[in-house]
Amino acid sequence: MPKEKSEVIQTIKKVMPTVVSVIISKSLEEVKKDIGNLEKEEGIPTEPLVIPPEKIDAHGMVQVGGGSGFIVDESGIVLTNKHVIAEPNSSYTVITNDDMRYNAEVLARDPVNDVAILKIKPTKKLPAIELGSSENLELGQTVLAIGNALGIFKNTVSMGIVSGLSRSISAQSEPGASPQEMRGLIQTDAAINPGNSGGPLTDIFGKAVGINAAVVFGAQNISFAIPIKAAERDLADLKKYGRIRRPLIGLRYLIITPDLKEKLKLPVDYGAYVTKEHPADEAVIKDSPADKAGMKDKDIILLWNGKKISIEKNVLDYMDDCNVGEIVTLKILRGKEELDAKVTLTERK
Repeated sequence: MPKEKSEVIQTIKKVMPTVVSVIISKSLEEVKKDIGNLEKEEGIPTEPLVIPPEKIDAHGMVQVGGGSGFIVDESGIVLTNKHVIAEPNSSYTVITNDDMRYNAEVLARDPVNDVAILKIKPTKKLPAIELGSSENLELGQTVLAIGNALGIFKNTVSMGIVSGLSRSISAQSEPGASPQEMRGLIQTDAAINPGNSGGPLTDIFGKAVGINAAVVFGAQNISFAIPIKAAERDLADLKKYGRIRRPLIGLRYLIITPDLKEKLKLPVDYGAYVTKEHPADEAVIKDSPADKAGMKDKDIILLWNGKKISIEKNVLDYMDDCNVGEIVTLKILRGKEELDAKVTLTERK
């Protein structure tokens, strides 16, 4: 048997016991209420609700969705996507590879990255996946995506390569939801489908390098995973502070491109142009770190701690490397005057 094929099979056998299903359930009353609200708010006529008896459990709960996750600590800590557990007024159940069912507590949801941390209470030590490095990935490197494809096909494995690094996309967790910018993603041609979202993306040795997150509908062989680095930071925050801590600056801005420079008649073709996106918004949020540092609407942020702000490395990228309480120096262009603003980052609520 060829060496890589043998390694792939051994990797799958090692990783599969750590992969779980995440089941989302609601009470029958909540499901009926949701359908009624949809009809009232959206004007969408609905048929009378008919739920097969086998879909309702002994506690009157109805399964309304699901995804995948993976165990990262033998005590019962599970990683998944934030969008997998975003349904309001829901309860969550984790089903392990040996078909054991556990009620899951949501410990944390990352407000920036699409990461969530669950806790279950097993009666025994669980197999846990080893976390790898997402910072040393190379184009062409073999990766495996594992999960429960479409929420139906348990233990689905797809293999591909790392097709791109540090990708940025605007994604919706569901139709009608507000788009969320996701940055720094791993692009792969390994198949990721609804259902195996939240499962691990591993290297050939079975170490988790990412969390399966998104697929581009209408495109072939283009899928994305969140680098495991983001989840490691979340796990460390949770252990140290009991919650995920992310820094806040309190600005709305546009990244300047040559086209935006021409359109708005700006004096530079790089940086972050502080401006409100909608008339009701604030460009500089009141009482935010940026406001306290004296920043104003129409300022242009040229440098972040001496480093240029550009399309390739923007404000969010620099923020991701900062901690709550850190003081950063921003080089500001205000009219024709350059000045330095020292901003103390606070915790995002």
